[in-house]
Amino acid sequence: MSRRQWIGGAVAAAQTAAAVPAQTVRLPRKLKLAVLGLEGHIGDVLDALPQLPDVELAGISDADPVLTAQVAKRPGIGSPRRYADHMELLDREKPDIAALCGNHLERPGLIHVCAGRGIDVVSEKPLAITRAGFDQVRKDVADSGIRLTMIISMRFLPEFRALRRIVESGEIGEVVQVSGQKSYKLGPRPDWMKHRASFGGTIPFIGIHLVDLMRFTTGRELIHVASHETRLGHAEIGEMENTAVSLFRLDNGGNAVFHLDYCRPESAVSHGDDRLRIAGTRGVAEYQENIGVTVLAEGKPLRKAELPPAGSFFADWLESLHSGKPSGLPLADIYRANEIVLEARDAADRYTPARYLA
Repeated sequence: MSRRQWIGGAVAAAQTAAAVPAQTVRLPRKLKLAVLGLEGHIGDVLDALPQLPDVELAGISDADPVLTAQVAKRPGIGSPRRYADHMELLDREKPDIAALCGNHLERPGLIHVCAGRGIDVVSEKPLAITRAGFDQVRKDVADSGIRLTMIISMRFLPEFRALRRIVESGEIGEVVQVSGQKSYKLGPRPDWMKHRASFGGTIPFIGIHLVDLMRFTTGRELIHVASHETRLGHAEIGEMENTAVSLFRLDNGGNAVFHLDYCRPESAVSHGDDRLRIAGTRGVAEYQENIGVTVLAEGKPLRKAELPPAGSFFADWLESLHSGKPSGLPLADIYRANEIVLEARDAADRYTPARYLA
């Protein structure tokens, strides 16, 4: 859920939450949470607070005072103190956990600061937009011993958990092809997204969700990649790409592809149109937002899959830290997703087709 959707309210999410009450997660001690920057998927952190009575949202910081005022009034998050400066927030509140939801360029530096203070980190994605920045993040986490997670929470949604179960059951056989889509409304974009040096590219920004979902749902690894991304029209977004595609080879010799675009019309009912299709040797399972999850396997009629309950990305992470329970999003998966999207983005930058077809 984007900042815009979260602040404005998401009716479907609210209805789901009302239908399936979230389970309360108790922790062995009280924890102070701070949110640094209010871009991105802040809802994945803040919407979990009602089920986390031992977590206090101590403060939020952003250079935009209107935005901090809006977020501070959101029901269910307490009364966080508002700051215009991230360092002032850290100095005054001394949080146990920092959620870093600001722009991409500042993220590795903030992780470095938090690591130096022993503050666990919930980071927006990607962790970094350069290889040097990513290497520094890994070093800071390893040297300091802080715990790190990243907001790629789609694997906790019922639809993708259902796809994983279908693949694991063997119903559709061995996975041979995976295809994914993310199509969004463009809408207004902040200035930092209009420059490659501070944005890093559309593939790392939204492709990282599909990289994680492909690996999570199929159990297969992505080992080779070729990519292309560009901007067509919409000069107002500068260097930000509005279309991208990456083609991968799977570790078993199969293939995977995702395509990304910011071409969804403003008249569309929903902000995004997410899809994931998994083809196996004995059938196909796929998710479309307006249909749900369907399965068509050999010798069986088309059916709509039953969905498991939703999980909470943030609650799962905190519970894993304090109970010893395995995390639903291991750090190794987070690092791997970052590695893949940086390589996929770089493959687009050095785009070298084998043959030009005119």
